[in-house]
Amino acid sequence: MRDYINSKLLATVALICLCLGQSALGQERTSTVLRNGWKFAKGEQANAFAPAFKDADWEEVAVPHDWAIEGPFEIDGNGSTGKLPWKGQGWYRNELEIPASAEGKRVYLIFDGVMAFPKVYLNGENVGEWDYGYNSFYLDVTNAVKFGEGNLLAVHADTREHGSRWYPGAGMYRKVTMVFADPIHAEVWGTYITTPIVKPNYADVRISTAVKNTSSADAEVKVLQKIFSPDGVEVGQDTISRTVKAGRTADLEVDIRLIDPERWDVENPALYTAETHILSDGNAVDITRNKFGVRTIAFTADDGFHLNGRRVQLKGVNLHHGHGPLGAAFNKRAMQRQLEIMKSMGVNAIRNSHNTAAPELLELCDEMGLLMFNEVFDKYDNKADILEDTDFDEFAHRNIKSFVTRDRNHPSIFLWSVGNEIGDVQWNINNGFKRLHTMLNYVNKYDPTRPTTLVNDNMEGASMRHFDLYDVHAWNYGRRYRLARQMEPNKSVVISESASTVSTRGFYEFPLPEEKTEFTKSLQVSSYDLNAPDWAEIGDDDFMWQQDEPYIAGEFVWTGFDYLGEPTPYDNRSVKGMGFGDKEASRSSYFGIVDMVGIPKDRYYLYKSYWMPEEKTIHILPHWNWPDRVGKNVPVFVYTNGDKAELFLNGKSQGFQQKNPASKNSVERFRLMWRDVVYEPGELKVVVYKNGELLGEQTLSTTGEATNLKLTADRTTIEKGGEDLSYVMVEATDADGNPHPWAYGYVEIDVKGSVEIGGVGNGNPQSFEPFQGNRVKLFYGKAMIILRSTNKAGKATVTVKSDGLKKSSVALQVK
Repeated sequence: MRDYINSKLLATVALICLCLGQSALGQERTSTVLRNGWKFAKGEQANAFAPAFKDADWEEVAVPHDWAIEGPFEIDGNGSTGKLPWKGQGWYRNELEIPASAEGKRVYLIFDGVMAFPKVYLNGENVGEWDYGYNSFYLDVTNAVKFGEGNLLAVHADTREHGSRWYPGAGMYRKVTMVFADPIHAEVWGTYITTPIVKPNYADVRISTAVKNTSSADAEVKVLQKIFSPDGVEVGQDTISRTVKAGRTADLEVDIRLIDPERWDVENPALYTAETHILSDGNAVDITRNKFGVRTIAFTADDGFHLNGRRVQLKGVNLHHGHGPLGAAFNKRAMQRQLEIMKSMGVNAIRNSHNTAAPELLELCDEMGLLMFNEVFDKYDNKADILEDTDFDEFAHRNIKSFVTRDRNHPSIFLWSVGNEIGDVQWNINNGFKRLHTMLNYVNKYDPTRPTTLVNDNMEGASMRHFDLYDVHAWNYGRRYRLARQMEPNKSVVISESASTVSTRGFYEFPLPEEKTEFTKSLQVSSYDLNAPDWAEIGDDDFMWQQDEPYIAGEFVWTGFDYLGEPTPYDNRSVKGMGFGDKEASRSSYFGIVDMVGIPKDRYYLYKSYWMPEEKTIHILPHWNWPDRVGKNVPVFVYTNGDKAELFLNGKSQGFQQKNPASKNSVERFRLMWRDVVYEPGELKVVVYKNGELLGEQTLSTTGEATNLKLTADRTTIEKGGEDLSYVMVEATDADGNPHPWAYGYVEIDVKGSVEIGGVGNGNPQSFEPFQGNRVKLFYGKAMIILRSTNKAGKATVTVKSDGLKKSSVALQVK
């Protein structure tokens, strides 16, 4: 059992007591993340909500928790949702000691996401329910609390009616927070910050706080708003007073002028803090803090997207909510690492696909200078947990309110999306436009300061003019925006999904495909990056279209990372068409620019070469170990920000290749390709030029026999507490340390000290090995170990060994 949950209640109760003790003067509300102390059981558990229910034999877990990621894989199952056992129901129970000193406070529970249809019970009483598994919601549970006693919190999650086109996860897969607040307090997500006027030398900040009076008497309330600069200096304040009637909520608003404010920007993500003090009858009763940014955004019809008055081409990727071997259970470090890898490739924007994201993603985008295309739903059906008997208007209002009010202070958000590829909406079937209008109206009700969109994929559906209802044309693949652009040229265009190029890291096939949809029975896709489904295209095409049509604001590649589910082109139906059965269907996607554990594919360098022209990129593919192809053709591609290069094989020139910026064959614009290289072992060398000047060179050699294992940790110092991670790359190398591309053996893992194995993986969409365990199989010479901190500080060591290879170790420090 994990040592950070050995004491079921100690950490939670101690923190609650400590926080309440610190707030004895009454000013500061307290928030406690209920991570530990949970017990879990899958399946029907009659009366599990009752305090007297016996759960001694239940599994002890930490939340966030995904009950399905441990598997086992359902080999004959549905690859489109990951072949994992996510369908079902589960129960979570946690006993909380809430001290008597908290009596008189309001008690809220904030759930960042429960998959799906959660029902929440406190001390046997149903205190609230929700439906949409991706959205956040909160409950006032005060009336069910027993102050000074034990309180049994039980949550039921049920995914049986949830629909999905990818792996959704299951259970309490995002954090739960308990909040204690004075009876007179700012509502949860009740402070709304806008910057209606931003000039070169000043900005007006408008802060509106919804003050809730849950007491039995009217109250004279004063709200003091303070603003602190990015470096923590107070730079403005103002107050407003009003009588708030008993049982009512009032919006109290002030405007504060900032002189020479620092702008939030992708290059300088400056964040201010608004500190809201609520005073009642002269006494401070509540303090909350919200970060925000000062910036301007604008879409133009012919010049794309503008941030702070300058054009910024959106270089974006789509990201699903999962974390590979960790499943859907949210982990901030795992998300941060994804964003770091994307930024290193030149990404400046993220689209969450296709559902409300964990709130920490927005926080990270704010902090890291990434623009956010914020999307709430996929379809308006059971994928959004909309069922036949759902009241659509009530559902839309409740869910959009939570979605927008939670997120609207984030400066990274530049566009709201109310749905993705909804066929009946695009064609106005079953009141499609009315439903679309309903969603958009509620977005505009809670945040009229940002533009809205619907993401579309049916080009001819534009003839119905659904774009009249929203602000920005957003279209997926194949220049499908062109009819909407022709019919309404006064709106900007975003390619909301581009490419969908498919490939497998480290895998190459010969000969090169003549058509993008040439897929073989290998059940893998060549990393020459020339394959895409019939409805999509290779990445070079989108580069070309944006060059030729400069009004396009930018693109969002499908996808940044591989993810569980949607294994095009090897889903169940497709493999059966090849003569296979369900068991041959893959369990994860091939779309990622990097694989599911974060190892870059060759395509990473193609994007980097185009998106970061100021940084030298030279990347040769494929590897140069082809013992069965001596004397045969092995094409060589180079991804570089240079424009011309000469290739040498064992010192002999293979000739020059030069990019052709006017070519209508997109790959000729963005790649250097030697299609007729005759393989012989030895050394490839490419010498690259840019504008006639030497840019640099790179060599690639045939490696010797694999003899060693090499470990590389992305971080060797992590924080204790059970949430921080270190990703340790495992590579097989030859005696000189060169990676060996054909190593496939199992690697045994031994961990000692203050870490544990959080997950393992290797990026192989055909692997059905468990994600939790003490061994992992190399895939084209590489694999990944995810180490998680425990509650204990100290040293840790991970050692790996494999038959025929010299073992290796790496040391970590947990602080």
